[in-house]
Amino acid sequence: MESRARSNDRRRAVRTARATKKVSFVRPRRPQRAATLAATPHPVEIDLAATALLVIDMQNDFLHPQGWSAARGMDIAPVRAVIPAIERCTKIARRADVPVIWINWGVRADHANMSASFVGHARGASGMTYGDPSPSGHGRILVRDEWGAATIDELTVDRSDLLVHKHRLSSFWDNELDSILRQRGITTLLFAGINTDRCVFTSLQDANFLGYDCVLLEDACATTSPDFVRDAVLYLVRLTHGVVSSIDALAHAAGARVRARTSRTGGRDRVRGSRTGGGARLAVGRRTR
Repeated sequence: MESRARSNDRRRAVRTARATKKVSFVRPRRPQRAATLAATPHPVEIDLAATALLVIDMQNDFLHPQGWSAARGMDIAPVRAVIPAIERCTKIARRADVPVIWINWGVRADHANMSASFVGHARGASGMTYGDPSPSGHGRILVRDEWGAATIDELTVDRSDLLVHKHRLSSFWDNELDSILRQRGITTLLFAGINTDRCVFTSLQDANFLGYDCVLLEDACATTSPDFVRDAVLYLVRLTHGVVSSIDALAHAAGARVRARTSRTGGRDRVRGSRTGGGARLAVGRRTR
């Protein structure tokens, strides 16, 4: 009887503990860090604490001389030319505690989630398409976790950055990007990468449709298409989807915000270095240097 009583007491204690255990749904909020960003058709005020930089498709198969694009006979010089600008842009973002998110193609080798028309259109005259063996011997074309899908070595991927894979032109289609951004309270997106008129523009359009405030960093984007195509994209972004800005404007906005904060704190505040990141760390599935 005594043993049964002790057992009953333990069960009651467990039930009481479970009944009184509290799970908090309160999410931490980062203090607002408003900054004015020069842009066209008008300047905008953004909250740096709710802003992220998306860097799209800066990958070996698009930018390396032994990658898929070069093997198809494409002139990759125009898109390679933007590499230093993007390196500078990511450093500015990290210094301002703005998360850097790399959006890379990373397809299934079996094409299980890609339509036959999509795969066939990519094949074109070269005869090569997603998942085929690389003509240079570097694994399979744009297959996730293989050489072609990796970010080019000329760009620094920090341990605080996040990598998200995609298998469509848009960065938001059939993947986790939207959920990741919303979990972190991100409302404003800065766009960089290639190609301006394809994956960058479709990603920006979808972001706009999903309710994000969109900024295209013109000099942090590039394309192999003719200038009139890029100009049309810039026109449409200004007209309908957001604003067009520059890396210098971002640097000025972030620097002005830091200077204003430092003056209020008598110089006691500082921005954490880019090599260690800071703020909301987005350290999932990334390659670090």
